[in-house]
Amino acid sequence: MQSSKGYVGLGVLLLVLGVVFLLQNFGFLGSFENLIWLVLFGAAGLAFLFVFTANIHQNWWAVIPGFTLLGLALLVAFGEYLGAAGGGMFLGAIGLSFLVIYLVRREFWWAIIPAGTLITLAIIAALANHLPGLTSGGILFLGLGATFGLVYLMPGPERGKIWPLFPGGILGVMGLLFMLSLGGIINYVWPLILILGGSILVVRAVMRRS
Repeated sequence: MQSSKGYVGLGVLLLVLGVVFLLQNFGFLGSFENLIWLVLFGAAGLAFLFVFTANIHQNWWAVIPGFTLLGLALLVAFGEYLGAAGGGMFLGAIGLSFLVIYLVRREFWWAIIPAGTLITLAIIAALANHLPGLTSGGILFLGLGATFGLVYLMPGPERGKIWPLFPGGILGVMGLLFMLSLGGIINYVWPLILILGGSILVVRAVMRRS
């Protein structure tokens, strides 16, 4: 019964959103436009979260539009004050929805990947004006690598399986290389890696012969 009420309320909100879109296109909203969108996005987000909480195991999907719409409401309310951080807040809200999905349905291990990706992008977007390009790339790859590391470590069907370590390790190394290249350290790291790799191969060859 509670779930049915949530669906009815959600349907009404979607109808209202459609009407408001039409009114906006005809220029009828005027100076109240931001306030109307704030209320509607917020109400629609809460309606989806109501559907989600009515049966979190069956209606897990509702948390995604719920958090997304609430993120939009916050963006409408504070976007002009937050600047680039507003985009980060919005992406973070979507990423948080996938994290909630994993927390309520541990078998949905895949939710960790969009959660980690979106939260990483949220951090980059929020700090975009303060980070050099290569630093952003480094954070992106390190965040993605850490995400696959969580797939390996967190409770769920994929915990302990070896496959997440391969993309996680590659992405992590790429992130470190991006970060090292900022100070020119990479110019010294690459030769050392080659020397180390060559030395290992030579030593192994000698040991096999002996």
